[in-house]
Amino acid sequence: MADTTDIKNGQVIKIDGQLFTIIDFQHVKPGKGGAFVRTKMRNVMSGKVLDKTYNAGTKIELATVDRRDYQYLYQDGEDYVFMNLEDYDQITVSGVTVGDAAGYLLENQELTIAMYDGSPLYLELPASVVLEITYTEPGLQGDRSSAGTKNATLETGLEIQVPLFVEQNTKVKVDTRTGDYLGRVS
Repeated sequence: MADTTDIKNGQVIKIDGQLFTIIDFQHVKPGKGGAFVRTKMRNVMSGKVLDKTYNAGTKIELATVDRRDYQYLYQDGEDYVFMNLEDYDQITVSGVTVGDAAGYLLENQELTIAMYDGSPLYLELPASVVLEITYTEPGLQGDRSSAGTKNATLETGLEIQVPLFVEQNTKVKVDTRTGDYLGRVS
């Protein structure tokens, strides 16, 4: 057990048997009355965001989440297989747990998996990945009033918006948090 003064961003706490990751917190000390802590947290399993306010000094239950480095090996039906980089053990993670991260996974890519009681909770991808565009329409210059974008399909099957000058078979850097195009890679 800990109290609200121990809260940090990225920390995992347990509320009513469910795990939540702290996204943001703010310690507020008003001129009148007692201090309190406003938190914004995401449910680890469902992804829902919850705003919760605690009185200062309230006891909270911290969850011990083990983060380890893994390498993505291959997809097995709906599941994904990863290898621990320390002891070379392989684990299978369900497609539900992988979620949207599947659009950024390439074979042999290294990432971090958060585990709780031996079961995977979520994947932590690098901030950006380099992927190749497998299909995009040719961009026509001059048929728009502002800087234009077009759809592009990446080698993982993910679709993103790219500028008109980007062509097929070009390697691009993509932000894994937002899915935005960051630039070309030579």
